[in-house]
Amino acid sequence: MLTTNPYDDDKLREECGVFGVSGSDSAAALVALGLHALQHRGQEAAGITSFDGAHFHTHRAMGHVAGNFDRDEIIRALPGDVACGHVRYSTTGETALRNVQPLYADLSTGGFAIAHNGNISNAMKLRRDLVRRGSIFQSTSDTETIIHLVATSSYRTLMDRFIDALKQVEGAYSLVVMTPEGMIACRDPLGIRPLVMGKLDGAVIFASETVALDVVGATFERSVEPGELIIVQGTEIRSIKPFAPLAPRPCIFEWVYFSRPDSIAGDQSVYTVRKAIGAQLAIESPVDADLVIPVPDSGVPAAIGYAQESGIPFELGIIRSHYVGRTFIQPGDKVRHLGVKLKHNANRALIKGKRVILVDDSIVRGTTSLKIVQMMRDAGAAEVHMRIASPPTRHSCFYGVDTPESSKLLAYKLDVAGMTDFIHADSLSFVSIDGLYKALGEAHRADIRPKYCDACFTGDYPTTLTDHDDTVTVDQFALLAERVI
Repeated sequence: MLTTNPYDDDKLREECGVFGVSGSDSAAALVALGLHALQHRGQEAAGITSFDGAHFHTHRAMGHVAGNFDRDEIIRALPGDVACGHVRYSTTGETALRNVQPLYADLSTGGFAIAHNGNISNAMKLRRDLVRRGSIFQSTSDTETIIHLVATSSYRTLMDRFIDALKQVEGAYSLVVMTPEGMIACRDPLGIRPLVMGKLDGAVIFASETVALDVVGATFERSVEPGELIIVQGTEIRSIKPFAPLAPRPCIFEWVYFSRPDSIAGDQSVYTVRKAIGAQLAIESPVDADLVIPVPDSGVPAAIGYAQESGIPFELGIIRSHYVGRTFIQPGDKVRHLGVKLKHNANRALIKGKRVILVDDSIVRGTTSLKIVQMMRDAGAAEVHMRIASPPTRHSCFYGVDTPESSKLLAYKLDVAGMTDFIHADSLSFVSIDGLYKALGEAHRADIRPKYCDACFTGDYPTTLTDHDDTVTVDQFALLAERVI
């Protein structure tokens, strides 16, 4: 099989999105709509769990939200005024229904459903300890570790058990949890992964991004704060902060690529920040050229910012088809290579004889950039310059983002000159880490304690990485690679 989105395959992948509703007669239907808006955060599987006051109901399926949750009979089978949902993108490990969230278990305190965005970076160690104590795991997901920690906690109340479990995990998590006592939403103490709260006709809603609130007609209230647990019973809300306060370090890549441009992240328009990054890139890395061309769709805002700052015309030099399925049968290499053009094609009449600046959000393995540069050459471009709206990605992420191991990252293996040669560009430049912070309205990173998690660029990880640092067997490494979230 061949993915017909060969460019996006070389992107960093946010591994999931979560959405929860409490206090609405249409809870499951609202969750389905919210998951549609979060589809970009996970396109391999989706699930919804509801609670009707007596029983939990779950439907989970492989594939997109559309086709799985757009039928009336599916929504009717998810009754209740409380529901949560999850969209999933898995990594190189097992793709199986047992890993699709929300995960559910019957505990001594009652039903427990959980949807998780992030990655528990000590999940393997915790799992080994739990298995030795008798826990029986049903999935390969790190999220299930939280369920077993709650189940085996010696504390009496469910809330104390849940807090006890969270105090044992490291890494990144934004969680929406459903219990007979109510819904719980929380973020890790560093706030690495996003989570926001909104309201709709009295119902309380949680989502990974504000765009999902917009889609269901909800009003954005605020972000769930790092280290905060929000407990909702019906429409009544209370907040607790059981962890020692830490300086937040939200993932900076939410502004660079992960979040939809029409979302608000950290009180800033994602679209506006991306334009500012492009403008900063034009200031730092000008080049004499005829056209600024975005790599669709993620490069568009930065390319607009670059064009506006540089005065060079912005043009759609690569046209993307929105009507191509995800895969098609691969009868041979010749047809496979032709498939590259099903998703994107050069606007040949515009490009021929022109000096072009291609703007993209990142370079991972470099295979995407190599193909795009060659596409411009084949279309007759006189010069091809590449400008990247993020610093070089030199380090793997361990907080819920699918990244190759560092040795497979182009920027880990080569300097900028070597990368330029690899993709066959006339020039290549990245925005500086200081420039990225400036676009976000912050002081230069070198002058302050980092306000964001920028470890994929700097290697400055904000937490310990127990599983990564431990010596692991091949089977254990496969579990780490799974990181099904």
